[in-house]
Parts: sequence; structure tokens; C-alpha cells
Amino acid sequence: MFDQDVKYLKFKTYLNTYCPHCHNSFNIEKKEEKSIVFKAKYNDQDIDLKLSPYLDVFDIETSVPIKEGDTLDDVICPKCKKSILNKEVTCGECNSSVGEVMISALSKLMPFYICTKYGCEWHGLSKADERKLKLKIPRQDMPEQDQKLRISNYQEVPYGYTTELALLEAGRCLQCKSPKCVDGCPVNIDIPAFISLIAEEKFDAAAKKIKEKNILPSICGRVCPQEDQCEKYCIVGIKDKPVAIGRLERFVADYERKMDLVKAPVISAENGKRIAIVGSGPAGLTVAADMRQLGYGVTIFEALHETGGVLTYGIPEFRLPKSIVQFEINYLQSMGCRIETNHVIGPLLTLDELLDNFDAIFIAVGAGLPIFMNIEGESLGNVFSANEYLTRMNLMKAYRFPEYDTPMPQGSKVAVIGGGNVAMDCARTAKRAGAGEVTIIYRRSRHELPAREEEVHHAEEEGIIFKLLNNPVKYIGTDNNKIKAIECIKMELGEPDQSGRRRPIPIEGSNFIVECDLAIVAIGNGPNPILFQSSPNLKLNKWGYIDVDPKTNETSIPNVYAGGDIVTGSATVILAMGAGRIAANAMHKKLSKKPKRKVKA
Repeated sequence: MFDQDVKYLKFKTYLNTYCPHCHNSFNIEKKEEKSIVFKAKYNDQDIDLKLSPYLDVFDIETSVPIKEGDTLDDVICPKCKKSILNKEVTCGECNSSVGEVMISALSKLMPFYICTKYGCEWHGLSKADERKLKLKIPRQDMPEQDQKLRISNYQEVPYGYTTELALLEAGRCLQCKSPKCVDGCPVNIDIPAFISLIAEEKFDAAAKKIKEKNILPSICGRVCPQEDQCEKYCIVGIKDKPVAIGRLERFVADYERKMDLVKAPVISAENGKRIAIVGSGPAGLTVAADMRQLGYGVTIFEALHETGGVLTYGIPEFRLPKSIVQFEINYLQSMGCRIETNHVIGPLLTLDELLDNFDAIFIAVGAGLPIFMNIEGESLGNVFSANEYLTRMNLMKAYRFPEYDTPMPQGSKVAVIGGGNVAMDCARTAKRAGAGEVTIIYRRSRHELPAREEEVHHAEEEGIIFKLLNNPVKYIGTDNNKIKAIECIKMELGEPDQSGRRRPIPIEGSNFIVECDLAIVAIGNGPNPILFQSSPNLKLNKWGYIDVDPKTNETSIPNVYAGGDIVTGSATVILAMGAGRIAANAMHKKLSKKPKRKVKA
């Protein structure tokens, strides 16, 4: 295994160094002094040479003063008196001669080269050996709240990387010449560049590098499924766990925010054109930021009384603190974006009416219509959709009742139907709300669970019960029409369906009862038709989502664009942002060719 004392050489870590001939150590470690000591020749003089023990900075003391830029004639082992100059290797920075020492790494001795030019700060490890070291650094886990403690609070579960952990993890990146991770990122963040800046301890610069492509790194670093996107293509992941790109993204974004280093970007000269954005979720926020930086006037219309869309009403506090979402919204407002809450576009203002006052519209209303199973008993009391349950708990802050007006749905035995991230959010929220027993009922096996592995792991740690290969067929109520149980049927897996997952098939006669006094249905969402009712010219696809040109995300109505879940169905934050970026680029390209329009009175 990798020697944890060595870590990665660019990190100021005390190294054990040895002579390549006699293998005696050069290290001197006293109570108040750590150093590496050699003999050397300089201008025909024998001198004592003392180096920094860290080897990432050339720090030298000698018995005879040496001028900056001068080169030693020879470097000698004080034990065996042999020269340690290696004439076949030269400094990778200044091409001077080098002395060779051996370091303890990978459970063996490995060569490390010290430039003989005073003042040179070359990192003297061969590229091949540096690559081996990086591959042997284990993926760093994030510290987390204790599982017994966290089920009684709504505070964020992972604490995030410390500086030391972030540096170690950044050291695993191979800095590929053709980085596949960038191709896996829907917004094409320059991932090797920002990780390289972390390795150089330039954390603020790393955050700014990410923000060239992603305005929500604090959010994406927490909730995006990097394991299915950028990290899926990481070369390190071929032989080991991939570099934790998402955790590093979160680290630098949190650093920038906590150190008060966030600055609004430079805004281009006002061009007099105006953009309306319907919805303040991740797709809408991305378009708002991109278009505002290009000099457009931007107004965001949000149906709810708070901004953020699914980031606010859908994702629990313990996974995404709302203070972070609000910080990002404030950042947009500091850029000059206008936000109008409590505006339901469709009944209040139609798309045609918006086009009378704006040059273009971007629709980012998400997919907020709950899907139910249409089985007997769904109208019983205490049967909630995931949307309603999470909106009550997150947006309406029912978990802080009576400080807030919305009472918390109560249940001692809670059943959650579904296996995605939303199901995990509901189950883990119910546990924190005081449920003694929370069960997830899912019709496929664990292998097919669509939720992130991290979320499943956290749910299991928190005592959530998984009843897999089971499916509800009926809700059973009490005499006063409140749920008391669910009748389920056991399933087996057949051939793969269109999703690529094996199709669940009911096992006849295997019905059984699961007791519960609160059920939450988390099997997906569909498009809300409210907007469409006032816009009959807006073309929809066969699933009821908005049909767009995939190259521009423009809809059937000229100058009206759409993106995110209202186009794709329920997907990820970063995919919605990617759709927003496509629309913003196309919108700008089209509007740049047109003069400023006259706004109707």
C-alpha cells in the first residue's frame, strides 16, 4: 500500500530520503530541527549542505555562502562518500545537473532528483514515478456527521473536505492531455485546470475557473451525480476509484464563499434587449447569468414565494442547505437580474403577453406534476406525493413548526414508494421527522436502484428499511379513511425494458401487507399543464413535454426557448444547466443580428 507518510510530494510532507549507493538515510531529526544533510563541492571547496526535508521547495544552508543561481559541482553522501550526481538526468526546469536520492514510497525505494542550482524549485520526480504515486493515493472520503446524531437534526450530513484532504485528492489527478472528464460534464468545466489550481493551493482561482462555465458550483458539488458524468470518464477510475471531482468542486466553492471572495462578473455594456425567464431553478438561473453578463436586461418570474425551484422545495436541508441556494440567488441579483416571485405564467401573464415586452423568453418551469400509480386507496388521508411532502417540509419549513405555520405530516410507520434520489430524500426526511420505522418499497433490485449510491448508503446508515422487488397494489384505510397499510406483491426481474433495466414482473399469489400510517409516492413527475393551457401554439411531444430544436432549444414559438425538466422529464441539476447554456448561446446569436425591438405600450 501507499506510504501515508509520503502522501503526494507537492504537499509539504516530511520525506525519508536515502543514499542510492549505501541506502543510509540523509535525514536528521532533532527536537527542534528537521533537515537532510549532504557533503558537496563548490568552486573546489568541500562544504556541508543542508536541505529542507520537504523537497517541494529548494531551501539550502551551507558552510560557505552560495549565490542565487550558482550550481554545485558535486553532491556527496556523508556516509559512503560516493557522489550522488546522476549524469543521465537533468533538471526539468533549468536543465542543470541533479543529485539522486531515494525516497520511501509505494513500499519501495523510488528515485527523486535534487537540482544542484541554488534557487531552482523543480519538483524532481520522474513523470512515470509521479504517475505511480498519484495512482496509489487513495480516494479521500469526506468527514460526516455521526449517523446516530444526524437523524435528529436537519444539518448537512457531509462536512466537506479539509484543506489537507482537498490537496491529497487533487494530487490524484493525472492532468490528462485529452481529459475525458470534461467531455462527461454537461457544461464542459475545465476540470484538470481547476484541480491543478487546487494542487497549487490557489483555491480562489480554482473557484473562478469553475465559474467560467458553472455559476452554481456549491450546489453542483453537492447534488450532481458526478459518478455518472465527469467521474465516470476519469482515467484514474480504470484501475482505482475516480478522482472526487464533485467534492473538490464543493471545496473550492465553499472556500470562496466562506472567505468572502465571491465577486460579481464583469457585465458587458447594456444592449437594450430584455429576456424573460419563467422559473428560477437551475436551468433558469444559468440562462439568467449568461444573458446578464452579455448585457441583456433579465427578469425571472417565479410561481412560488421563494426562488430556487427544485433546489428550494425539493432537496432537503441536510443535503443542500437553503442558505447556499439563497447565496447564489443573491449573487444573480448583484449582477442586476430582477426577480418577480408569486408570478404564475399562464393564468397571470401569457407567453404572448410576455413577448409584447421582452425580446425572448426561456421556459424553465421544471416537471412538477406528481405521478401516482392509480391504484385503489390513493385518496386516503396521509397518502402524499413526494412533491407535496417535500414542499411542505423544505419550502414551507414544516420541520420547524410551530415557528413556521405549516404543520409537519406525522407518521410512526412511514412507507416510501420509489427508488430514486427523491425517494431517499423523503425517507431520510421522515426519519428526521420522528418516524420510528421508515420503509422504501421498490419494484426492482438494489442493482437497478436509480438513486445515487451515496444517498442509498446514507439511507441505510440511518436505519431506512429497503423492501426490494416489491410493488404496491392497494392502499388500505381505517374506518375514518386514513391509511393503515399497503398491500404489496412480490416481483421478479425479466428482460430489460427501454430504460435498459430488467423489467419487473409480478409473482402471482405473493401478496402481503406492509403496515404504515403515512405513505409517500415518489415514482416521478410529469409536466404541469398550467402554462400550456394559455399557449396552444406551443408544440409538445408525445409525453407532454415541450418539443424543442435540440441544437438551440428554441420551441415552436419564435424567440421562445425551453430547457431542463420541462423538456427532458426529471433529470439532474447539471443537465438542466447544460440545456440553459445551449439556449442562452442560441438566443444571443439570434438576437445579436436584430436591432432593439420597440416595446408595446
